[in-house]
Amino acid sequence: MKKIINTNNAPAPIGPYNQAVLIENTLYTSGQIAINPKTNQLVSSSIKNETEQVMENLKAVLNEAGMTFENVIKSSIFIADMHQFSQINDVYGSYFNAETAPARETVEVANLPKFVNVEISMIAVKY
Repeated sequence: MKKIINTNNAPAPIGPYNQAVLIENTLYTSGQIAINPKTNQLVSSSIKNETEQVMENLKAVLNEAGMTFENVIKSSIFIADMHQFSQINDVYGSYFNAETAPARETVEVANLPKFVNVEISMIAVKY
């Protein structure tokens, strides 16, 4: 049976979806963008600040499901400009232990919701 995961510590969905769905021990997060849940405003002062807000939003969703970044087994990163990859990667990497980091793909796309620069989704497992 699926359990819907929602927290006020991450931005509310802007469409017909939930922040995450938990099925047994596996959590599937929706893509997060850099909306500050306290102000409901986009964080766009720099790509590093934007990526940090995305990761903090994901952290809040994981925590609501009783998990941490250590539980993440797969990440999908969508970016608007591959030239920003190294800065995004620096921030993203700071949330993981390099030796136990999840599998991942990074894809450049034409546009993202609200025309942000980065969106990240994750799959995590409680083990």
